[in-house]
Amino acid sequence: MENNEILLKPAMSFAVLKILPLIFLALLFLLLAWYLSPFFVFFSIGTLAAGWYRLLYIRKSIYLVTPEVVRISRGIFFKRTDMLEIYRVKDYVITQSFILQLLGLMNLTLKSTDAENPVIWMVGIPESDVIDTIRDYVQEARKHNRIYEIN
Repeated sequence: MENNEILLKPAMSFAVLKILPLIFLALLFLLLAWYLSPFFVFFSIGTLAAGWYRLLYIRKSIYLVTPEVVRISRGIFFKRTDMLEIYRVKDYVITQSFILQLLGLMNLTLKSTDAENPVIWMVGIPESDVIDTIRDYVQEARKHNRIYEIN
């Protein structure tokens, strides 16, 4: 990556946190298989497979912020890449639940004037001052493209 590009990915701890309910459900199915019927093992395997897929999907999300665009790539089997011109960003919101604060992570929401992508969520990214950099990129892009906001 170049010096002015920022590559963000959801943290592994965030992905594990998101699949934790599926792991507990798989363990519950294993207990049911032990006490009731061995057929519950198949439900446990299916739940673990769904958790593994979700973990990979979260970890394969990539957010690339450049001075011109924000590029969001998601998907495992079918990849989707959305691009948002940086000058279209209107507002920035950082949210942190208690657990995310403990893990040093944050969720970043970018609100834009783009019709296709009015809201972009960057979830589970490491806590940083990326919002200041994005704000600088937005201001510079608006100045460069001669875009003025009228309220």
